[in-house]
Amino acid sequence: MTSPTYRPPTADQIRRAPKVLLHDHLDGGLRPGTIIDLARETGYASLPEHESDKLGLWFREAADSGSLERYLETFAHTCAVMQTRDALFRVAAECAQDLAEDGVVYAEVRYAPEQHLEGGLTLEEVVEAVNEGFREGELRARADGHRIRVGALLTAMRHAARALEIAELANRYRDSGVVGFDIAGAEAGFPPTRHLDAFEYLKRENNHFTIHAGEAFGLPSIWQALQWCGADRLGHGVRIIDDIEVAEDGTVKLGRLAAYVRDKRVPLEMCPSSNLQTGAAASIADHPIGLLRKLHFRATVNTDNRLMSATSMSREFELLVDAFTYTLDDMQWFTVNAMKSAFIPFDERLAMINDVIKPGYAELKSEWLFRQTAVTS
Repeated sequence: MTSPTYRPPTADQIRRAPKVLLHDHLDGGLRPGTIIDLARETGYASLPEHESDKLGLWFREAADSGSLERYLETFAHTCAVMQTRDALFRVAAECAQDLAEDGVVYAEVRYAPEQHLEGGLTLEEVVEAVNEGFREGELRARADGHRIRVGALLTAMRHAARALEIAELANRYRDSGVVGFDIAGAEAGFPPTRHLDAFEYLKRENNHFTIHAGEAFGLPSIWQALQWCGADRLGHGVRIIDDIEVAEDGTVKLGRLAAYVRDKRVPLEMCPSSNLQTGAAASIADHPIGLLRKLHFRATVNTDNRLMSATSMSREFELLVDAFTYTLDDMQWFTVNAMKSAFIPFDERLAMINDVIKPGYAELKSEWLFRQTAVTS
């Protein structure tokens, strides 16, 4: 008899399953109560709500506009309360704790240091505060019985002109908790090629970087990120679906760019709930991740902004399980994809896969063997 792995995992199993997160924004994952506390401490008086539940709902509804530009406006409030060392430390520590509680064993969390300078901090002080917060959060998680490792991605804003400076910052802290570089912000009108000097610098330094591409903008954004800039991964990359044709009989034809992305195993940092909010997909059932999974692209599952989407890694997988009848085997496939694509050394990625992820899923998949015993005991 073999394990009936065709059965969908339960919500509890999804939560307990080891998960890997590559695309999560620090300023998009604050606890609503923390925002209220920090606003009170710093004198920020522009919050739209002052009760935790109401504020959380406001962020979700404001982000549900279907526009990336409107979605990005919600960050004015979170960034406003993240301008001191103590605030950054707290937010980073709570981020690590929240992810660990949700079963995430490895995460790369990104933020833009240039957005946290209004209180007088230097770029270096911002990075050090966040790094210390992540380490504290890892310790707190371990004390609560959870294990997590968090690496930072330093983000440059694509509409600004500090990309090279932030890339150099990421390189200086690459042995102190920063695992790579990213650019983010509105895609339209701000192509990644504006920041070629930063990407060329990172390549010369043998450092890693991902680029937000193929979310609100189409194939040209993806092509530029890969062929001009040399990105290791694509942030979102959901619009690669525009280069895939599905005939009425179900046969599939990949265009040149889609074939390149699949053949080269370019990791796609897909964020289903966020993509619905920004208009990149109409529904979870219609999300390109379903087809990309079938075609064996290097797709990964991510949260993007947990506050704005009122989500978690467990919720993202629950949605995919409901929409595509995914099993624990599918969850493991996505998780291994993400771990293979992480920006830490190969031997450490391999150890995470073999010693943490695969044993964790094996245990979950074997639980059906003991259900009868549990019922009758």
